[in-house]
Amino acid sequence: MAREITPEEIATVDKMIARARAAMDQIADWDQDQVDRLARAIGWHCGNERTFVRIARMGVDESGIGDREGRGAKRFKIHGVLRDALRQKSVGIIEEDPEKGLTKIAKPAGVIASLIPTTNPELTPPVTGIYAAKCKDAVIFSPHPRAKATTNEMVEVMRHACRLVGAPEDLFQCVRQPSIPMTQYLMAQCDLTMATGGKPMVQAAYSSGKPAYGVGAGNSTMVIDEDADIAEAARNSRISKTSDYGSGCSADGNLLIHERIYDAMRDALIAEGGYLCNAQEKALLERALWKEDGSRRVETVAISAQRIAEFAGFSIPDDRLFLMVEQEEIGRQHKFSGEKLCVVMALFRFRDFDDAMAKVRAIFEVGGKGHSCGIYSFNEDHIIRHAMNAPVSRVMVRQPQSKANAGSFTNGMPMTSSLGCGIWGGNITNENIHLKHYMNVTWVARPIPEDRPSEEELFGEFYNTEVL
Repeated sequence: MAREITPEEIATVDKMIARARAAMDQIADWDQDQVDRLARAIGWHCGNERTFVRIARMGVDESGIGDREGRGAKRFKIHGVLRDALRQKSVGIIEEDPEKGLTKIAKPAGVIASLIPTTNPELTPPVTGIYAAKCKDAVIFSPHPRAKATTNEMVEVMRHACRLVGAPEDLFQCVRQPSIPMTQYLMAQCDLTMATGGKPMVQAAYSSGKPAYGVGAGNSTMVIDEDADIAEAARNSRISKTSDYGSGCSADGNLLIHERIYDAMRDALIAEGGYLCNAQEKALLERALWKEDGSRRVETVAISAQRIAEFAGFSIPDDRLFLMVEQEEIGRQHKFSGEKLCVVMALFRFRDFDDAMAKVRAIFEVGGKGHSCGIYSFNEDHIIRHAMNAPVSRVMVRQPQSKANAGSFTNGMPMTSSLGCGIWGGNITNENIHLKHYMNVTWVARPIPEDRPSEEELFGEFYNTEVL
């Protein structure tokens, strides 16, 4: 049975919220230039190479998951978020439409509770912080217990940035000793929750009684069409699969490959560092990744291919970067057709595009509805058919999924570290969570010339027909 929140925990949260509201009051009259300056300060002090790499490595060491050498590259996401934020208005009048007589005015969302996942304790705080600063919000971060020191360290950097530009440091605070009861109370007292993390965390946010933006589970599935650039598809699949040892929900989990190019694609993946498991190794791998009840073993989440193989009971060469299994069956009882959260991908064949589309639908019935998928094809009809077919919020075309769907410098997706999965994934939005989600907007409507179509125009062929 879950324990009750202690009086000391209640007092701690109440004091943090009071300080957050006081900090917001101090910048209530700041103009656009001032909040942009604050956003730049946060972006620089958190996103410079020395600071971010240091804290990113701290996050891997503390949590025990992720790629210590590679995680530092996530700092470029902060650069992208800052780029997007600086290009948008967030104070006062942000949009005018004279033809419709509409004016939109931005106002703060309020005090935000930000739930931080163990996979991104160094990235999510500054991403949230930049957007919040732009909207004059305050944020109280609730870290994952396995990465609380890392989250607190990054928030201290954000508080330092505030001090440097004359902003109150209590715009950003972090819970020192997080607990489930404390986090639940925080969400119930704040104005908005940003819930980035697993399903239990998101469900708790939605049941807090306050508005919340949550995310859903992924099961990223890529279609490799017969006209694909095989070298490009293999390279991007390796990049997506190995980023931070596959810790993200966007990492390529399933590749559906046209049978005419299947062998060539498999060989290209091996050339990129893939290790193809034989039948015995595949069976061992399944037991290493999942428990008998079907739940994921945390011991093999986001670790190197060599460590996964060792845990499973076999060995692979030191130069192998990810593991591959060949798979035919799809369904909840066939674990490899679901989310892996590590450097393991499943390879499927398809006969024709109709077959591929059927397999895509079947895979998302296993898991990952609402999140993401992609395609390597130059056939526009196939690209649109795939997008129309897949129950997902975002489809990446010829791009490494885990580097693209949350925004990149080579596509137009909003930069973020939180991906809404829509009604499919139990979320309120399909969008990448970005600046617009951190503000309230007041609509001002002025009179315009009457815009009322005639009844004949409205009802068309049904106008003046017999009625009941």
